[in-house]
Order: sequence, then structure tokens, then C-alpha cells
Amino acid sequence: MIVTDDSWYVVRNTPNVTGFIGSGTTPTPIDQKEVESLLKRTADGDPQHKIDVEVNDVVRIVDGPFKNFEGKIANVDAERGKIKVLVTMFGRETPVELDALQVKKI
Repeated sequence: MIVTDDSWYVVRNTPNVTGFIGSGTTPTPIDQKEVESLLKRTADGDPQHKIDVEVNDVVRIVDGPFKNFEGKIANVDAERGKIKVLVTMFGRETPVELDALQVKKI
């Protein structure tokens, strides 16, 4: 960013911006190598979810409001890291969408 009075006013008055690292009242520019290093880390792509369960596997829910319930997997969305589990509640199978980290294969 090119620091002008107008651009600095916008930054200072942005909600949740509390301050900057550096001495004085204006931000200190960072080195181009640091910029490239940060961009390289963020450009690695979307994280891939490793899901080791398949449709019809029986799982136990280990986190969230349905903790300790057991159910059968109805759908696996590896792209989003979500799993749809059929949990039996009140005598009916109810589909519950969970994060892949919330279930454990039995």
C-alpha cells in the first residue's frame, strides 16, 4: 500500500484493526523476500481432507452435540471434509452432517 493521508485514514478506521508492528505511528514496510515467503505459504492450495471412512461404515461421534452417538455413514464429501451420518434418535434415523474430525471408525 502506498501510505497517503487518505489510505492511512481508511486503515486506522477499519473495524478490528488495533495497530501495527513498528516504531512510530505509521507501519514499517516489509522486505520483498518476506512478501514472497508469505505468498508462497498461502499459495500451496486448499488443504486436502484425509477421510478414512466410507459409506455404510459404522462410526462413533467423538465431538459436538451428538458426542458418543453411533451411526452409519450415508454420504462422504471429501472436498468439504464433511460426512453425513445416520444417527438413531427417538426410534428414527436422522441425518446429521459432521466434520470428518468429529467421527471415529468403530
